[in-house]
Amino acid sequence: MTALPFRDDELADFLVRTSRTFALAIPLLEEPLRREVGLGYLLLRVADTLEDAAPWPREERREALAGFEALLQEAPQVDVEALVRGWLARPPTDNAGYLDLLSRTPSLLASLDALRTEAGAILRHFVLKTVRGMREVLAGATPEGLVTLRSLQSLRDYCYIVAGLVGELLTDLFVLDPRLAPYAPNLRALAPLFGEGLQLVNILKDVRQDRQEGRALLPVDVRLQDVERLAGEDLIAAARYVRALYGAGAPRDVLAFTTLPLLLAQATLELLIRDGAGAKVSRAVVHAQMNALQAALERGQLPESVEALAGP
Repeated sequence: MTALPFRDDELADFLVRTSRTFALAIPLLEEPLRREVGLGYLLLRVADTLEDAAPWPREERREALAGFEALLQEAPQVDVEALVRGWLARPPTDNAGYLDLLSRTPSLLASLDALRTEAGAILRHFVLKTVRGMREVLAGATPEGLVTLRSLQSLRDYCYIVAGLVGELLTDLFVLDPRLAPYAPNLRALAPLFGEGLQLVNILKDVRQDRQEGRALLPVDVRLQDVERLAGEDLIAAARYVRALYGAGAPRDVLAFTTLPLLLAQATLELLIRDGAGAKVSRAVVHAQMNALQAALERGQLPESVEALAGP
Protein backbone atom coordinates (compact mmCIF):
# COMPACT_ATOMS: atom_id res chain seq x y z
CA MET A 1 0.00 0.00 0.00
CA THR A 2 1.31 3.46 -0.92
CA ALA A 3 1.95 5.62 2.12
CA LEU A 4 -0.06 8.82 2.46
CA PRO A 5 1.51 12.20 3.30
CA PHE A 6 1.31 13.37 6.90
CA ARG A 7 -1.83 15.24 7.85
CA ASP A 8 -1.19 18.65 9.40
CA ASP A 9 -2.04 17.38 12.88
CA GLU A 10 0.32 14.39 12.50
CA LEU A 11 3.17 16.63 11.42
CA ALA A 12 2.54 19.00 14.34
CA ASP A 13 2.48 16.06 16.78
CA PHE A 14 5.82 14.73 15.54
CA LEU A 15 7.40 18.17 15.90
CA VAL A 16 6.28 18.35 19.52
CA ARG A 17 7.57 14.83 20.23
CA THR A 18 10.94 15.15 18.52
CA SER A 19 12.10 18.76 18.93
CA ARG A 20 12.57 21.54 21.43
CA THR A 21 13.11 25.02 19.99
CA PHE A 22 11.77 24.10 16.55
CA ALA A 23 8.50 22.88 18.07
CA LEU A 24 8.02 26.43 19.35
CA ALA A 25 9.29 28.23 16.25
CA ILE A 26 7.81 26.29 13.30
CA PRO A 27 4.15 26.91 14.28
CA LEU A 28 4.91 30.65 13.98
CA LEU A 29 5.22 30.20 10.20
CA GLU A 30 2.35 30.49 7.76
CA GLU A 31 1.71 27.92 5.04
CA PRO A 32 3.30 26.70 2.85
CA LEU A 33 6.50 27.40 4.78
CA ARG A 34 5.17 25.81 7.96
CA ARG A 35 4.80 22.41 6.30
CA GLU A 36 7.98 22.71 4.26
CA VAL A 37 10.17 23.69 7.21
CA GLY A 38 8.47 21.10 9.44
CA LEU A 39 9.17 18.32 6.94
CA GLY A 40 12.74 19.54 6.54
CA TYR A 41 13.24 19.29 10.29
CA LEU A 42 11.75 15.77 10.45
CA LEU A 43 13.88 14.53 7.56
CA LEU A 44 16.97 15.84 9.32
CA ARG A 45 15.79 14.28 12.59
CA VAL A 46 15.75 10.87 10.87
CA ALA A 47 19.31 11.45 9.64
CA ASP A 48 20.43 12.62 13.08
CA THR A 49 18.87 9.58 14.75
CA LEU A 50 20.75 7.24 12.42
CA GLU A 51 24.03 9.13 12.89
CA ASP A 52 23.73 9.20 16.69
CA ALA A 53 22.60 5.56 17.05
CA ALA A 54 24.52 4.75 20.25
CA PRO A 55 23.73 0.98 20.20
CA TRP A 56 25.12 0.64 16.67
CA PRO A 57 28.81 0.49 15.67
CA ARG A 58 30.24 2.92 13.14
CA GLU A 59 29.65 0.87 10.00
CA GLU A 60 26.05 0.04 10.88
CA ARG A 61 25.34 3.76 11.23
CA ARG A 62 27.07 4.58 7.94
CA GLU A 63 25.14 1.81 6.19
CA ALA A 64 21.84 3.12 7.58
CA LEU A 65 22.66 6.64 6.38
CA ALA A 66 23.53 5.24 2.94
CA GLY A 67 20.11 3.59 2.85
CA PHE A 68 18.42 6.87 3.80
CA GLU A 69 20.42 8.65 1.11
CA ALA A 70 19.11 6.14 -1.43
CA LEU A 71 15.53 6.83 -0.31
CA LEU A 72 15.97 10.56 -0.88
CA GLN A 73 16.68 10.17 -4.60
CA GLU A 74 14.01 11.37 -7.03
CA ALA A 75 13.19 7.80 -8.07
CA PRO A 76 14.53 5.57 -5.29
CA GLN A 77 15.22 1.95 -6.20
CA VAL A 78 14.94 0.84 -2.58
CA ASP A 79 12.29 -1.03 -0.58
CA VAL A 80 11.50 1.59 2.05
CA GLU A 81 9.47 -0.78 4.20
CA ALA A 82 12.28 -3.34 4.34
CA LEU A 83 14.82 -0.63 5.12
CA VAL A 84 12.73 0.71 8.01
CA ARG A 85 12.19 -2.78 9.39
CA GLY A 86 15.97 -3.21 9.40
CA TRP A 87 16.46 0.05 11.33
CA LEU A 88 13.90 -0.92 13.95
CA ALA A 89 14.99 -4.55 14.35
CA ARG A 90 17.68 -3.32 16.71
CA PRO A 91 16.44 0.14 17.74
CA PRO A 92 19.02 2.90 17.34
CA THR A 93 17.61 4.85 20.30
CA ASP A 94 15.25 4.50 23.25
CA ASN A 95 13.46 7.77 22.37
CA ALA A 96 9.89 6.76 21.54
CA GLY A 97 9.25 9.84 19.42
CA TYR A 98 12.31 9.21 17.27
CA LEU A 99 11.42 5.54 16.81
CA ASP A 100 7.84 6.37 15.82
CA LEU A 101 9.18 8.87 13.29
CA LEU A 102 11.50 6.24 11.80
CA SER A 103 8.53 3.89 11.47
CA ARG A 104 6.68 6.56 9.49
CA THR A 105 9.50 7.19 7.01
CA PRO A 106 7.24 6.13 4.08
CA SER A 107 4.75 8.88 4.97
CA LEU A 108 7.59 11.35 5.44
CA LEU A 109 8.83 10.63 1.91
CA ALA A 110 5.28 10.85 0.52
CA SER A 111 4.97 14.26 2.19
CA LEU A 112 8.21 15.37 0.55
CA ASP A 113 6.94 14.30 -2.86
CA ALA A 114 3.74 16.31 -2.33
CA LEU A 115 5.47 19.67 -1.73
CA ARG A 116 5.62 22.44 -4.30
CA THR A 117 8.34 21.52 -6.78
CA GLU A 118 10.88 24.19 -5.84
CA ALA A 119 10.61 23.52 -2.11
CA GLY A 120 10.87 19.76 -2.54
CA ALA A 121 14.05 20.17 -4.59
CA ILE A 122 15.58 22.42 -1.90
CA LEU A 123 14.82 19.92 0.86
CA ARG A 124 16.24 16.99 -1.11
CA HIS A 125 19.42 18.89 -1.98
CA PHE A 126 20.28 19.99 1.55
CA VAL A 127 19.17 16.85 3.37
CA LEU A 128 21.28 14.78 0.97
CA LYS A 129 24.30 17.04 1.60
CA THR A 130 23.77 16.63 5.35
CA VAL A 131 23.48 12.83 5.15
CA ARG A 132 26.64 12.58 3.05
CA GLY A 133 28.46 14.86 5.48
CA MET A 134 27.36 12.74 8.42
CA ARG A 135 28.74 9.63 6.73
CA GLU A 136 32.08 11.41 6.28
CA VAL A 137 32.13 12.42 9.96
CA LEU A 138 31.47 8.81 10.98
CA ALA A 139 34.27 7.60 8.70
CA GLY A 140 36.64 9.20 11.20
CA ALA A 141 34.97 7.68 14.26
CA THR A 142 36.22 4.68 16.22
CA PRO A 143 34.81 1.26 15.18
CA GLU A 144 32.38 1.57 18.11
CA GLY A 145 31.16 4.90 16.71
CA LEU A 146 32.84 7.39 19.04
CA VAL A 147 33.14 10.74 17.24
CA THR A 148 35.96 12.92 18.58
CA LEU A 149 36.69 16.40 17.28
CA ARG A 150 40.26 17.61 17.84
CA SER A 151 40.39 21.24 16.73
CA LEU A 152 38.26 24.33 16.52
CA GLN A 153 38.19 23.99 12.75
CA SER A 154 36.96 20.38 12.94
CA LEU A 155 34.24 21.58 15.31
CA ARG A 156 33.23 24.27 12.83
CA ASP A 157 33.25 21.74 9.98
CA TYR A 158 30.97 19.48 12.00
CA CYS A 159 28.63 22.37 12.83
CA TYR A 160 28.37 23.25 9.14
CA ILE A 161 27.26 19.73 8.28
CA VAL A 162 24.59 19.46 10.98
CA ALA A 163 23.46 23.10 11.27
CA GLY A 164 25.09 25.46 8.77
CA LEU A 165 23.42 23.56 5.95
CA VAL A 166 20.10 23.97 7.76
CA GLY A 167 20.60 27.73 7.67
CA GLU A 168 21.23 27.52 3.94
CA LEU A 169 18.16 25.29 3.44
CA LEU A 170 15.91 27.75 5.27
CA THR A 171 17.35 30.70 3.39
CA ASP A 172 16.70 29.08 0.03
CA LEU A 173 13.08 28.50 1.09
CA PHE A 174 12.72 32.12 2.26
CA VAL A 175 14.08 33.62 -0.96
CA LEU A 176 11.47 31.80 -3.02
CA ASP A 177 9.46 34.87 -1.92
CA PRO A 178 10.11 37.45 -4.70
CA ARG A 179 10.34 40.21 -2.09
CA LEU A 180 13.36 38.55 -0.49
CA ALA A 181 15.08 37.20 -3.60
CA PRO A 182 17.17 40.39 -4.20
CA TYR A 183 18.66 40.00 -0.71
CA ALA A 184 19.67 36.35 -1.20
CA PRO A 185 23.47 36.92 -1.43
CA ASN A 186 23.70 38.68 1.96
CA LEU A 187 21.35 36.20 3.63
CA ARG A 188 23.25 33.21 2.21
CA ALA A 189 26.54 34.65 3.49
CA LEU A 190 25.20 34.88 7.06
CA ALA A 191 23.06 31.72 7.12
CA PRO A 192 25.83 29.16 7.90
CA LEU A 193 27.04 31.27 10.85
CA PHE A 194 23.48 31.45 12.19
CA GLY A 195 23.29 27.65 12.13
CA GLU A 196 26.77 27.29 13.59
CA GLY A 197 25.93 29.60 16.48
CA LEU A 198 22.80 27.67 17.43
CA GLN A 199 24.67 24.37 17.20
CA LEU A 200 27.59 25.57 19.30
CA VAL A 201 25.20 26.66 22.04
CA ASN A 202 23.56 23.22 21.94
CA ILE A 203 26.96 21.49 22.11
CA LEU A 204 27.99 23.59 25.09
CA LYS A 205 24.69 22.84 26.80
CA ASP A 206 24.61 19.10 26.03
CA VAL A 207 28.29 18.22 26.48
CA ARG A 208 27.65 15.70 29.27
CA GLN A 209 24.87 13.90 27.41
CA ASP A 210 26.96 13.84 24.21
CA ARG A 211 29.78 12.07 26.05
CA GLN A 212 27.34 9.44 27.35
CA GLU A 213 26.05 8.87 23.79
CA GLY A 214 29.49 8.48 22.18
CA ARG A 215 30.36 11.99 21.01
CA ALA A 216 33.26 14.16 22.18
CA LEU A 217 32.37 17.28 20.25
CA LEU A 218 34.24 19.80 22.40
CA PRO A 219 37.91 19.45 21.39
CA VAL A 220 40.06 18.78 24.45
CA ASP A 221 42.85 21.07 23.22
CA VAL A 222 40.54 24.05 22.66
CA ARG A 223 39.70 26.36 25.53
CA LEU A 224 36.02 26.44 26.51
CA GLN A 225 36.16 30.24 26.42
CA ASP A 226 37.19 30.11 22.76
CA VAL A 227 34.14 28.04 21.86
CA GLU A 228 31.91 30.37 23.87
CA ARG A 229 33.45 33.39 22.12
CA LEU A 230 32.90 31.82 18.68
CA ALA A 231 29.28 31.09 19.58
CA GLY A 232 28.84 34.71 20.64
CA GLU A 233 30.32 35.99 17.37
CA ASP A 234 28.04 33.68 15.41
CA LEU A 235 24.98 34.97 17.24
CA ILE A 236 25.97 38.50 16.23
CA ALA A 237 25.90 37.26 12.61
CA ALA A 238 22.52 35.66 13.35
CA ALA A 239 21.19 39.00 14.60
CA ARG A 240 22.44 40.66 11.41
CA TYR A 241 20.69 37.94 9.39
CA VAL A 242 17.41 38.72 11.17
CA ARG A 243 17.94 42.44 10.66
CA ALA A 244 18.62 41.83 6.95
CA LEU A 245 15.31 39.98 6.70
CA TYR A 246 13.59 42.85 8.48
CA GLY A 247 15.17 45.43 6.17
CA ALA A 248 14.11 43.37 3.15
CA GLY A 249 10.48 43.51 4.25
CA ALA A 250 10.21 39.86 5.26
CA PRO A 251 6.76 38.75 6.43
CA ARG A 252 6.11 38.80 10.15
CA ASP A 253 5.94 35.01 10.39
CA VAL A 254 9.46 34.63 8.94
CA LEU A 255 10.79 37.27 11.34
CA ALA A 256 9.17 35.51 14.31
CA PHE A 257 10.48 32.11 13.24
CA THR A 258 14.08 33.26 12.84
CA THR A 259 14.19 35.61 15.82
CA LEU A 260 12.87 33.25 18.51
CA PRO A 261 15.73 30.67 18.25
CA LEU A 262 18.22 33.56 18.30
CA LEU A 263 16.72 35.01 21.49
CA LEU A 264 16.68 31.62 23.21
CA ALA A 265 20.25 30.81 22.10
CA GLN A 266 21.55 34.14 23.37
CA ALA A 267 19.81 33.66 26.74
CA THR A 268 21.17 30.10 26.96
CA LEU A 269 24.71 31.15 26.11
CA GLU A 270 24.69 33.82 28.83
CA LEU A 271 23.47 31.19 31.30
CA LEU A 272 26.12 28.66 30.22
CA ILE A 273 28.92 31.19 30.63
CA ARG A 274 27.64 31.94 34.11
CA ASP A 275 26.61 28.47 35.34
CA GLY A 276 28.45 25.96 33.12
CA ALA A 277 27.40 22.93 31.05
CA GLY A 278 23.87 21.67 31.46
CA ALA A 279 22.34 25.06 32.22
CA LYS A 280 19.18 25.84 30.29
CA VAL A 281 16.66 28.62 30.29
CA SER A 282 13.47 28.17 32.30
CA ARG A 283 10.00 28.00 30.81
CA ALA A 284 9.31 31.40 32.32
CA VAL A 285 12.21 32.88 30.35
CA VAL A 286 11.02 31.15 27.16
CA HIS A 287 7.53 32.62 27.56
CA ALA A 288 8.95 36.05 28.38
CA GLN A 289 11.10 36.00 25.25
CA MET A 290 8.14 34.91 23.10
CA ASN A 291 5.97 37.69 24.53
CA ALA A 292 8.69 40.31 24.02
CA LEU A 293 9.14 39.13 20.43
CA GLN A 294 5.44 39.31 19.61
CA ALA A 295 5.13 42.74 21.24
CA ALA A 296 8.03 44.10 19.18
CA LEU A 297 6.64 42.68 15.94
CA GLU A 298 3.24 44.17 16.76
CA ARG A 299 4.99 47.57 16.83
CA GLY A 300 6.63 46.81 13.50
CA GLN A 301 10.06 46.48 15.14
CA LEU A 302 12.62 43.88 16.12
CA PRO A 303 13.27 43.26 19.83
CA GLU A 304 15.75 45.78 21.26
CA SER A 305 18.06 42.92 22.29
CA VAL A 306 18.38 41.81 18.64
CA GLU A 307 19.17 45.33 17.47
CA ALA A 308 21.75 45.68 20.25
CA LEU A 309 23.35 42.35 19.37
CA ALA A 310 23.50 43.17 15.64
CA GLY A 311 25.33 46.42 16.38
CA PRO A 312 25.59 49.48 14.14
